[in-house]
Amino acid sequence: MMPPSGQASLAESHASIPVPATGFWRRLAAFVGPGYLVAVGYMDPGNWATDIAGGSAFGYMLLAVVLLSSLMAMVLQTLCARLGIAAGIDLAQACRQRYGRRTTILLWLLCELAIIACDLAEVLGTAIALQLLFGLPLLAGVAITTFDVMLLLALQRFGFRKIEALIAVLLAMVGLCFAYELWLAHPDWRAVARGFVPQARIVTDPVALYVAIGILGATVMPHNLYLHSAVVQTRAIGRDEASRRGAIRLATIDTMVALTFAMLINAAILILAAAVFHQAGRTDVAEIDEAYRLLAPMLGAGAASVVFALALLASGQNSTITGTLAGQIVMEGFLDLRLPAWARRLVTRALAVIPAALVIALAGDRATTGLLIASQVVLSLQLPFAVIPLVSFTGDRRLMGPFVSPMPLRLLAWGIAAAIVALNLALLVSIARG
Repeated sequence: MMPPSGQASLAESHASIPVPATGFWRRLAAFVGPGYLVAVGYMDPGNWATDIAGGSAFGYMLLAVVLLSSLMAMVLQTLCARLGIAAGIDLAQACRQRYGRRTTILLWLLCELAIIACDLAEVLGTAIALQLLFGLPLLAGVAITTFDVMLLLALQRFGFRKIEALIAVLLAMVGLCFAYELWLAHPDWRAVARGFVPQARIVTDPVALYVAIGILGATVMPHNLYLHSAVVQTRAIGRDEASRRGAIRLATIDTMVALTFAMLINAAILILAAAVFHQAGRTDVAEIDEAYRLLAPMLGAGAASVVFALALLASGQNSTITGTLAGQIVMEGFLDLRLPAWARRLVTRALAVIPAALVIALAGDRATTGLLIASQVVLSLQLPFAVIPLVSFTGDRRLMGPFVSPMPLRLLAWGIAAAIVALNLALLVSIARG
């Protein structure tokens, strides 16, 4: 099935990566990539803020939220891959095809708001990393992030596979940095294991609930659903049923492995904060720059803080690349509006830079982490407007044909959608009550 406009998602990269006809491992290697592009969104600077705040304030308790959020993400992202491969359209195109004009515009606006909130986290994370590493004022760092649009524009000239390779290298860098930090921190692994078991306090404590919703918003990100349903179409696969069924299986493996890695990174950030700050009675550590300053003296290793900042910089740049792609997919899919890549990126980045600069100028550097966590809560509030259409479309036999989600998967997906809506309602009630 072709999109309403007849133009494929990410047309310049569509079906540009060949897939071998035989050999399971060779075919799987060809499919490795989209899952890691998606995984980037699950460990961006917004995650750092929520995980550090959660770990320092509540110890290992919110690891259960990281685990449940990651499992939700795995289910939803595999549905995205199924939609893109089986129907041949991305989630934004499906919304434009199946909904009326007003609903489509509303969903587009909500998605753009989510992308701006995500981009805000990337701007602040990169600016904080530049300040920590090079002593740049935060406002100067925010201004510099305006020009990282050139990074993706340069990469796009070398093919989509090169973008995926850079993402993989930066993800590996983040993983190695946190492996080093945990080696220094010596966390209580028994307490870590207990933290993965949900506790009632997560819901009954308003502060814990707010941070938990922030973790959910930082983990299951709305724009990632649109992104994944498009980037899986960069593989050149046959349109016959056997080819598509095999592609769905391989894309699912790629997704599960990549998101397991992302979950481990998220858990590592929270475990580090719990082991270093919470165990020492520093339950008030919520600022990324404060964590940076305290890590070296509390761990007794001068390199600890530098490694932490390098990982933050790599995370911010990774998120910049995938955020750019998501913005292009959303605008083209919902509106069939195709702007030059540089113009699309500069508009989105400007909408994130302006509020970041205003908050820093008016409230000072200390307000950045509060803004980061708030951006993740905004993302969480947008989630139902992407999740519900996704679950609905992949359960629709008219759209999916023989690849419609089986009933157990549909029930699980609707249960996840209901849980997301319920948690958001609980958050709104908590905010209303002050």
